[in-house]
Amino acid sequence: MLPQPGPLLSLVFVPTLRHRAPDTPMFTGIVQGLATVATLTDRPGLRSFELAFAPGFDAGLEIGASVACDGVCLTVTHLPGPGRACFDVMQQSLGLTTLGALAVGSRLNVERAAKDGAEIGGHPISGHVDCLGTLLSIRQPENNHVLRIGVPASHMRYVFAKGYIAINGASLTVAEADRRARWFEVWLIPETLRMTTFGAKQVGDALNIEIERGTQVVVDTVRDALDERLGPLLPALEALLAQQGRSVDDLGAPVRLPG
Repeated sequence: MLPQPGPLLSLVFVPTLRHRAPDTPMFTGIVQGLATVATLTDRPGLRSFELAFAPGFDAGLEIGASVACDGVCLTVTHLPGPGRACFDVMQQSLGLTTLGALAVGSRLNVERAAKDGAEIGGHPISGHVDCLGTLLSIRQPENNHVLRIGVPASHMRYVFAKGYIAINGASLTVAEADRRARWFEVWLIPETLRMTTFGAKQVGDALNIEIERGTQVVVDTVRDALDERLGPLLPALEALLAQQGRSVDDLGAPVRLPG
């Protein structure tokens, strides 16, 4: 007989910008505008992008500043003129994100690094992409735009309905999630489509995914605790939960208290 795991209450405290490490850029997940790739330059081990921004986006922007480009934190290396900024991207980042597929004329979601005390309209985002997702389908009920996105099993364990996730730098709420089928859905309102590139995405497109850090901590902690307590019995518990259409990761679903 399997030991009965006790009730698990996971309280997720969302970090504020005041609690980040010094000099570590953070973003709110609220896309501030769209940028267009103006030029591309390949050099050994990296690619340089020159982006053109909407008027006013670059006001006060300096070399060394951080900008989230489709959810990838990049550093300004050169300011060639008003409304323009250059960024260098290493080969590894090109391979792990959608930036490697960009061409002149491609459009990106952009957000400048948040300042201390900034209002978190979405949820704290680091700009470090965890994995690539694939746009599996698009539905368009009245006044909505629904994206179904497939992700690897290694990261699907951190995705829960009503939880947060960052897609191409935008903080979104997960509407539905199917862990066995490895997909989740997000619903986009017209304003989100207007302010982002999501309206132009097509089935099969790759998307940059950053999971919510608080959820990751909770899920990993629960898994480690069960492994420590159950040891060789853990596979039996996993099999039992699988018969119920669940997994060990479901036990780590964060409980968000109201208020």
